[in-house]
Amino acid sequence: MSAHPIHPTIALDASGKAHGFLRLPYSRNDSAWGSVMIPLTVIANGEGPTALLTGGNHGDEYEGPIALQQLAWEIDPADVSGRVIIVPYLNYPAFRAGARVSPIDQVNMNRCFPGRADGSPTQKIASYFNDVLVPMADLVLDYHSGGKTLDFLPYAAAHYLEDQDQQAGCVAAVRAFAAPYSMMMLEIDAVGMFDTAVESQGKVFVTTELGGGGTATARSAAIAIRGARNVLRHAGILAGEIEREGDSIMLDMPAEDCFHFATRDGLIHPLADLGDRVRAGQPIARIWPPDRTGTAPVEVLANRDGVIAARHFPGLVQSGDCLAVIADIAAG
Repeated sequence: MSAHPIHPTIALDASGKAHGFLRLPYSRNDSAWGSVMIPLTVIANGEGPTALLTGGNHGDEYEGPIALQQLAWEIDPADVSGRVIIVPYLNYPAFRAGARVSPIDQVNMNRCFPGRADGSPTQKIASYFNDVLVPMADLVLDYHSGGKTLDFLPYAAAHYLEDQDQQAGCVAAVRAFAAPYSMMMLEIDAVGMFDTAVESQGKVFVTTELGGGGTATARSAAIAIRGARNVLRHAGILAGEIEREGDSIMLDMPAEDCFHFATRDGLIHPLADLGDRVRAGQPIARIWPPDRTGTAPVEVLANRDGVIAARHFPGLVQSGDCLAVIADIAAG
């Protein structure tokens, strides 16, 4: 196998704390021998598991980058047993552009795994994580939030897996994250996701949705920071006790009818807010026509009983946009 085009500028197996970059060669009009420099921190001390912490998989989601900058700055190697690999901006070009996908190749990082070492820049980044960093890790935490087009209840999530022991490990880590909500999450399409790539390698995987609207809040940032510390403590990597603010409410997305999609373009009129409990058949939104008055809106009805766990964020929607997600409140 030939060497990967991405190279770390610091050792991944040295003790102590080091800050550097993953350097991806990228020849372009304004830099013939240029590189994409993806910030990287490695903190290691003694024996123990390895955790890979990533944010910025989508470049307009900010809780993860904030939390991982904080951890990279504050963690003392003396408090670590094992290794923490921190990449605050997984899709660095997208992060710098404040965009969901990379402006370089228009590829969605979270739909291109396992990537290609000989592919486009985003595919090369995915390939490096899939083939080099994930195999090193025992635990992966990949932060997400709603970006510019969705808003979520703040939750950490696991997926249903064929390996029940692996699933139990993921759920235990999600509960340790101690977000206000915890979710058993159903993906619309899991093909090409970082989640799927990590889980297929048998790793413990935690993801999140911690807000949205293309920004972070003081509350959502604090949840993200506390959650990362908690997961590292749960894994035995970071010294200290798990911190909780009340019990996490367990949610479940058991079927595709949790998702509600727009069937026309227009102006969205919410009739239920995040966290509201709704009943099947209840109107949860209206879509008003964008180009005239005096025309009845399209009414969107809840497919099921549950709680509004996600909503469309901007005021205008297009046909096919996800308007809302209704989740069950799970027992226990």
